[in-house]
Amino acid sequence: MNRVLGDWRAVTTLLGPALLVYTLVMLVPIFWSLGYTVFEGNPIIGFTYVGWDNIAALFTDPKVADALVFTIKYAVVLTIGQVLVGYLLSLLYVFWLKKASGLIRTLVFFPVVLPTVAVALLFQALFAIAPQIGPVNSLLNLVGIDSIDWFASGATAFWVIVIMDIWRSMGFYAVLLYAGLVDIPEELFESARIDGASGWRLVRHIVIPLSLPVLFSSIIFSINGTLKVFDSVLALTNGGPGNTTTPLTLYMYQTSFTYGEYGYGSSIALLLTILCLLVTLFIFRSSRRDLTKG
Repeated sequence: MNRVLGDWRAVTTLLGPALLVYTLVMLVPIFWSLGYTVFEGNPIIGFTYVGWDNIAALFTDPKVADALVFTIKYAVVLTIGQVLVGYLLSLLYVFWLKKASGLIRTLVFFPVVLPTVAVALLFQALFAIAPQIGPVNSLLNLVGIDSIDWFASGATAFWVIVIMDIWRSMGFYAVLLYAGLVDIPEELFESARIDGASGWRLVRHIVIPLSLPVLFSSIIFSINGTLKVFDSVLALTNGGPGNTTTPLTLYMYQTSFTYGEYGYGSSIALLLTILCLLVTLFIFRSSRRDLTKG
């Protein structure tokens, strides 16, 4: 291995194709988009240099503020939901179902592989009020509650999106966290049970501390994915009603490709990139402090 790593021709042959693809697919578009931030226009009408005007406009555009608030709110709520539900399911797999959890894990994971549009159509039907009342409103009527038009208000539409995306993703996070839990030595559980620990005490003092690394990894993975939410919102509400469920990604898409403002759309993308980097850095530094204390 040392001989191979010391041969620059072998290293170039092995890494060159992957680096070339990564450069063309990832790095070139990033710097290309970054260059657009100082221009306005699009390839059809041409570009005009505007300097920092696009960046300055981010601080005065109320739609950017609304989209940023929605994005952060969605990311926080969904990350908590995904990781919490996934962790509870992983505990169920390990401590209750045990070896019989294979089938359940497969069934719970199944929504992860479903197309986003199909899932969105399913939830539109579940929460529908017209032309036919959906199952959710039917259940509300059974208990004496009037039907709710879930997609007429940004507040209720937000929770439909959250419920849908937790249902879609909980199987993935359950498997991810399950992989971390099964790595905990069984001898530790046996010793804890001998000392009288069981139930919540066992989870609190043994399981949670030893699963912190995979928990933090799941949080970072989730927060980055939820900050970049696009397809589920586009398929379910298209950012409506109005722009009450429009995240930064959808506003960036509409600005760039619907209104043809490539420069301003790239500035929104830059804002989202900085937000993702800051959040990831904060979580990573917090996790290192906690793990060091542990």
